[in-house]
Amino acid sequence: MNKTKATEVKVGVTVVVGTILILWILGWAKDVDFFSDNTEIKILFNSVAGLETGDRVSVNGVKKGTVERMEAFEDGVLVIATLDPDTDLREDATFSIMMLDLMGGKKIEVSPGVSPTRMDFASVQNGKFSGDISSAMAAISDVQEDLVSVIKEIKISLTNINKFMANEEFANNVEQSVTNLNELLLLLNDVTTENRENLARLIVNVDTLVTSTNTFLAENRNVVGDLSAEITNSLQKTNNLINKITTLTDETASGNNNLGKLLYDEDLLNDLKATIKQTNNLFDILIKQLQDEGVNVDANIF
Repeated sequence: MNKTKATEVKVGVTVVVGTILILWILGWAKDVDFFSDNTEIKILFNSVAGLETGDRVSVNGVKKGTVERMEAFEDGVLVIATLDPDTDLREDATFSIMMLDLMGGKKIEVSPGVSPTRMDFASVQNGKFSGDISSAMAAISDVQEDLVSVIKEIKISLTNINKFMANEEFANNVEQSVTNLNELLLLLNDVTTENRENLARLIVNVDTLVTSTNTFLAENRNVVGDLSAEITNSLQKTNNLINKITTLTDETASGNNNLGKLLYDEDLLNDLKATIKQTNNLFDILIKQLQDEGVNVDANIF
């Protein structure tokens, strides 16, 4: 009886130890600590692009946790990861899925942020996929036809340019243009060399003129100011005179003054014409009498 009981105890201990050993080996292989107080964090990505459970989570390149599980939703994938208890993240921390190596592994890279406020690990954080070689190749595949067309067009353009450059007449024209340009530069250099003293003297004279002008303006600042004020006053008076002349012209044209009435009053104008006509008739009678018998004056003074 005791022997059977001892055997059962040995079997039970062996099973317990084996279970513990298996769990320890699995935890070591998956980098899982069953007795740790790691911090859980939830990150929502539009796409995880091949990220798998057990992949590493790095903070500034240093491994600080692992991916525990992932849940797919209509608007993205929720990644649940655990972080070491000493991981310090701020509320402006960023999360990106990146390549781990050239073999295609993935990791979550975390930038801890600089905000003075610590991150609320209970809330879901937003992450982004930074892209990798496979996504770059996929993007290239999408524009492959366009790239082929562009390359063909570039090839055609280069062929035409080569044909154009190989044209003897064009080559001669280019050579002649370069020769003319070189001759022009040489001529300009000769002119500059020959007139160097004159140019220097001209520059000195211009500098002297500018200096003299500045000195004159500085010494006669008040005079220049008074002259400017007088010119402004004269212009104002001229403007006022023009306004008065304009007003007089408008009043005359509308008949609102005596001159306008004299020029534009039809009754007065007709009376004036009648008076002039009667005066002309009177003069005609006087002239006729003077030419004939003279002027007969029948006047009884007394």
